[in-house]
Amino acid sequence: MDAAGEPAVIVSNREGISPFVLVCDHASNRIPPQYGDLGLTDAERASHIAWDPGALPLSQALRDLLDAPLVESTVSRLIIDANRDHDAPDLIWTLSEATRIAANENLSASERQFRIANYHQPYHAAIDAVLTERQQAGRETILVCVHSFTPVYLGKARPWPIGLIHGTDQRFTRALFEALKGEAPEMNVGWNEPYAALNGVTLTLEKHGDIRGLDATMIELRNDEIQTPDGVAQWAERLGRCLARARQALRQG
Repeated sequence: MDAAGEPAVIVSNREGISPFVLVCDHASNRIPPQYGDLGLTDAERASHIAWDPGALPLSQALRDLLDAPLVESTVSRLIIDANRDHDAPDLIWTLSEATRIAANENLSASERQFRIANYHQPYHAAIDAVLTERQQAGRETILVCVHSFTPVYLGKARPWPIGLIHGTDQRFTRALFEALKGEAPEMNVGWNEPYAALNGVTLTLEKHGDIRGLDATMIELRNDEIQTPDGVAQWAERLGRCLARARQALRQG
């Protein structure tokens, strides 16, 4: 539990039989009560600057479809970004896109450490625990990090309905890319779009996938694709099929 009496992380379907383990870094826009509203409007706190809209419903749909474990952060990235390292300049955002988060400016070292200890570390410890349990049981594991992105960023449209990002080992991500293109050749599937490892956005992928030598990938859905239950269901079904095909392609290769 964090200082507000709420868990910083939720693990569901821990014993799922799928080879896939799902993680959702930016699942929630929850701001613990001691931080008030961070000086932001309701609309700003509901927008993509605070979380990845649609990423949790998609993760939950994939969890249920695949019978996969899911680890989700319950805290807004405006409190602390679960997908950034402790020394990253944007671990605690002071400017997100064009929105100033003045309440995060000039934080004391003790407050910064409090957020790391109460929100960031428990999330990554939970992922570690799930992966360690599976490793000790000799279970195949493929790590899938689920995110969403805004259709327009700083005035620039993003044309990809989906983007895939790889860590050190790109084999599974490449197989997933080919599976998606095989199902819908006309689809504009972004490769390391709208971000890449060089942008510092792959902490979870690398910390829990690459270091353990797991097959792993990071999926970015444009959030207008998963605004509705129908959109979530369609993408979950497509990704479920394509994840399975990517796994099969690697095992046969």
